[in-house]
Amino acid sequence: MSKQEDTSGNSPVHWRIMRWILWRFICAAGSRVLMDRSLRNKTGDETRWLRNDINFYLSAVSTRAALLRPLAQLGALPDFGSRLMVELAVYTVAADRTLRDSDLDPESARDALADIGWSVYRRLLAFSSLPARLVTSDPGKRLQWSIRGLLIFPFRLVGAPGYSAKVFREGEDIHTHFTHCPPQSFARRIADETGDHAALTGFANSWCKYDWPGADLIAADGHRGHYVRRRTLSAGDTVCDMCWAARAPRETSENNKVDGLRPTVRQTFES
Repeated sequence: MSKQEDTSGNSPVHWRIMRWILWRFICAAGSRVLMDRSLRNKTGDETRWLRNDINFYLSAVSTRAALLRPLAQLGALPDFGSRLMVELAVYTVAADRTLRDSDLDPESARDALADIGWSVYRRLLAFSSLPARLVTSDPGKRLQWSIRGLLIFPFRLVGAPGYSAKVFREGEDIHTHFTHCPPQSFARRIADETGDHAALTGFANSWCKYDWPGADLIAADGHRGHYVRRRTLSAGDTVCDMCWAARAPRETSENNKVDGLRPTVRQTFES
């Protein structure tokens, strides 16, 4: 077992510090989103949470995350990036369960979870892609350089049980076909081992929907449609077949099957 983390919760100082920083970041996002949004309870009435409600919710999330963490098997993961992403998934599943156990309408709870996650994801992605966005105004280069950086950390392709993917280019577009995703594997394990199949649904409704606006955020050219994915691991497919499109298509259908993304010269730069 890795010295980084064991199932008893023992961990070195640097990992406990990182977890504390991550938790404070999540708390800030949760407070920001829940304070500013209208919620709907199970009777259909609109409501807003006050500061005490939010603090109680965050405390419950922290407690539940501690109970879920041993199931994450962090010590079996091969690198720090995988462990960090699964730690985020632990908080996602804990936050999802806590919202579902509250008096909120299930749809309102799912939407709140997705918005909290997006608040975290958007800031992390904006920070990691900042160098590329400062250096060039070309959306294709911004995507290529940012994705290359993300494939170094935190999505380093070390193979299962860490991240595993085939990465290649078609013209200006970059493709990342992931066949193993540790956070998704954790959410699926929770669903299977605890019978809480809604846990995977909550994960898919948040994590698996952020890449569309995330790609547009990186490209930063004022257009939508810089991301295409037809298959998803969380939906039971064998691959997340992601395409980060350098040029946004003029029209995008509901299922993302668009023209203008035809294969050109394929250049494999990592497998």
